[in-house]
Amino acid sequence: MTTQIEDAAVAPGDGEDARLRAASAVYATMRYLVLDQDDRRAAVVEALGMSFSRTKALRRLTAGPLRMSELAQKLLTDKPYATLIVDDLERRGLVLRTVHPDDRRCKVVTVTEAGRLAAELAESILARPPRGLLALEDEELETLRRVMAKVEAGS
Repeated sequence: MTTQIEDAAVAPGDGEDARLRAASAVYATMRYLVLDQDDRRAAVVEALGMSFSRTKALRRLTAGPLRMSELAQKLLTDKPYATLIVDDLERRGLVLRTVHPDDRRCKVVTVTEAGRLAAELAESILARPPRGLLALEDEELETLRRVMAKVEAGS
């Protein structure tokens, strides 16, 4: 039995449709490995006892304090929803909200030590490689590492 990726293999001269099918098959497998096979997001939610969007906010704040508007932008959400997230995180003692020193109309959100530890736990869960990658031989992992470095460099 062949896999979706094997079925979509591209031979030289197959054309753009074949390349698109092959790229789509590779991407589908990558998404499966990251999002479905070992659902790391669900593991993070279970470990921290809060939604993944709240965890995502904490992870963004570990780089440094953000204005509420900046946090909303980084979370790809609207300001009212970002406010709900920060309200909950603040109640949990994971962030502090203060007035911006140069603009009293703005609020700045800073992660607390407890929030930093929660974000680190989330990162450690999210960083674990999927089983499919761990099953590869050393040479296969090195080949995949080189290919992914090339993909990353092209973005």
